[in-house]
Amino acid sequence: MARTVAERSDVLPLLAEVFREHGYEGASLSLISKATGLGKGSLYHFFPGGKEEMAVAVLAEIDGWFEANVFRPLRETNDPRAAVATMFATTAEYFRSGRRVCLVGALSLSDARDRFAGRLRDYFARWVEALTAALARAGHGPEAAGAIAEEAVGGIQGAVVLARALDRPDVFEQILTGLRARCLGTA
Repeated sequence: MARTVAERSDVLPLLAEVFREHGYEGASLSLISKATGLGKGSLYHFFPGGKEEMAVAVLAEIDGWFEANVFRPLRETNDPRAAVATMFATTAEYFRSGRRVCLVGALSLSDARDRFAGRLRDYFARWVEALTAALARAGHGPEAAGAIAEEAVGGIQGAVVLARALDRPDVFEQILTGLRARCLGTA
């Protein structure tokens, strides 16, 4: 039985989980309908552009969350070391210590990459840029800050994959601990 959803935004977390679980290509309208409890007519009411519009909306939601909770604090906080430490805590919570797939990363590796290339590239570029700026303000030289930021963002993404593949959340935490130490100069 279809349910009533008051706002388009109400369905975005459910859509995100469908895309995380099945990938863009595997997320059929039937699976999406089942997961959201919405009939195809309701889905098209909220997303006239179909599955692609759904994915774009989910990516925008994720981007907005990371902008507010990770990127902006890295750019604007007066204490860059605290902002970097908070970034690691926030991302660990967001990725549920490696138990939650990074949808942006998963789309980047899938056949859907070209369809969303600009959005995917922008997300990762802004993360690296924000972290680079914070690391530079924390005392790393500009070149070192950029290299460490790329290593950290790549390491976080790799930690999600490895922890899920091994079904070992402790691996995610270990990797993040090492990356945090490297970023904060305590390694």
